[in-house]
Amino acid sequence: GCELKLNPNCAAFITMNPGYAGRTELPDNLKALFRPFAMMVPDYALIAEVILYSEGFENSLVLAHKMVRMYALCSEQLSQQDHYDFGMRAVKSVLVMAGSLKRANPDKQEDVVLLRALRDSNLPKFLHEDTILFQAIL
Repeated sequence: GCELKLNPNCAAFITMNPGYAGRTELPDNLKALFRPFAMMVPDYALIAEVILYSEGFENSLVLAHKMVRMYALCSEQLSQQDHYDFGMRAVKSVLVMAGSLKRANPDKQEDVVLLRALRDSNLPKFLHEDTILFQAIL
């Protein structure tokens, strides 16, 4: 091999999500070169609130908490399927869809717009048995 000159002002970071479907562990020889550290679960309600405000919603605080609680109930009560996603990626996509729906229908109530976005983005993914339970949670 050859020697490389290191710049002390630079650093390399690797973020891993090993429990996520389709991801693999970092090989041991590479793992030894990096220092592991733990991260906290983000505050989904706060993130959802900020995104809703940025999408033009006025009642963001209440709507964000209701949405996050609904996703928590779904992850606990619906069947476990590989294609079900109740994480930040799903939250973000629903909020962006809700923003689009709000801009297209400015006269509709905000809770109705968010419910429609939740329904339209989630129902197509669910098994028949789970659609009944999801509509009850919704």
